[in-house]
Amino acid sequence: MIYPDFDSVALDLGFVQIYWYGLMYLMAFLAAYLLANYRAKQLLDWNSQQIEDMIFYGALGVVLGGRLGYMLFYNLPNFLSDPLSIFAIQGGGMSFHGGFLGVLFAMVLFNRKYKKTFFVTMDFVAPLVPLGLGFGRMGNFINGELWGKETDSLLGMYVQAQDKILHPSQLYEAFLEGLVLFIILWVFSNKPRPLMSISALFLIFYGLFRFIIEFVRVPDAQLGYLAFDWLTMGQLLSLPMIVLGIFLILKTKQQA
Repeated sequence: MIYPDFDSVALDLGFVQIYWYGLMYLMAFLAAYLLANYRAKQLLDWNSQQIEDMIFYGALGVVLGGRLGYMLFYNLPNFLSDPLSIFAIQGGGMSFHGGFLGVLFAMVLFNRKYKKTFFVTMDFVAPLVPLGLGFGRMGNFINGELWGKETDSLLGMYVQAQDKILHPSQLYEAFLEGLVLFIILWVFSNKPRPLMSISALFLIFYGLFRFIIEFVRVPDAQLGYLAFDWLTMGQLLSLPMIVLGIFLILKTKQQA
């Protein structure tokens, strides 16, 4: 397969340029909104106003947390030497784990407003997230960033800019963290489940999928491998998710 030479600009109106990556974020929030409204029809304790506010709070958490997380986890020396670099978003740089923490904080604020408990909200939110992750990874693919390692596998893709055949790790993540994780969570949450179990499933499977794909993904150049010539920051940040997810599953079984 040959990587197409995508133009990162989806639409140039002259006075403004609309980028594919921005459209992928828009698609992510739209998908979450539509899925949330569909699921809310099956529940008695969610209404349209709550859904709209949840998406708004979540979007702020994703963007602000994602950017701050990238600077803290992946670019700390530069951030400490130039704190204003956090606003230099034209150079890219978003972190899933930072966005994840941002959403958690945003949902705490949302719960205070609507007097909901944390895991009631997170169990509702968890199935809404994966498709957005998939759209985000498609944005990475279109931008030609976050490539995997060199390979002679049939799954490899020739990238002319690097004159190499590389793992399209963005597509692996879009498939596993996006489509597969969505199917798992959506099907599982179709029936009443113990509190925390849906959130736990999200933590476990996202953590596992990300940890596995990191083996073929090239680590950020400014960090490299953290240990053992294979451990990446993505894996290090995913491990607590897996552990916490297993803990929550065990806790739900104890309460059953």
